[in-house]
Amino acid sequence: MDAARIQALIESGLPGARADVRGEDGVHFEADVVAEQFAGKLPLARHRLVYATLGDLMGGAIHALGLKTLTPEEAAARR
Repeated sequence: MDAARIQALIESGLPGARADVRGEDGVHFEADVVAEQFAGKLPLARHRLVYATLGDLMGGAIHALGLKTLTPEEAAARR
């Protein structure tokens, strides 16, 4: 598994989302995901949205995925 594939899956599963995925060992990854779909949702619900884009890869080909999930407005406020 590589970071580019995970990024593509997240971005296609959450239309309009931007994902920055990192992971050197092929099983442990970190991702910063910015998506409008996160508005009004608690962190756990946001993470579930991302996990849903990855399906059965979670816990299999992807052993661990650390997430930072932000709305576009939250991301802009951090800049």
